[in-house]
Amino acid sequence: MIPYEKLKKKWLKDPEFKKAYDDLAPEFELIRLMIQKRIDEGITQKELARRAHTKQSAISRFESGRYNPSLAWIQNLAHALDAKVRISIGR
Repeated sequence: MIPYEKLKKKWLKDPEFKKAYDDLAPEFELIRLMIQKRIDEGITQKELARRAHTKQSAISRFESGRYNPSLAWIQNLAHALDAKVRISIGR
């Protein structure tokens, strides 16, 4: 079995793979930050779902990267976490 980091390093040498990987970075960073905020606040997925008026399964799918939420849904989730989402377009 090949360790993930070794395989990732190999795959990142492929320009097509690297572009796809880099394109997903903001999405995964948002998910990571939302999970960290939920954990820091000591909130379960179920409690967050209650606060955000959604289902726990939607929170689970979002946190696993298997959900493509709207910006409004993300803002609602941020509000439930007492956080804000800011979008910055940099060059």
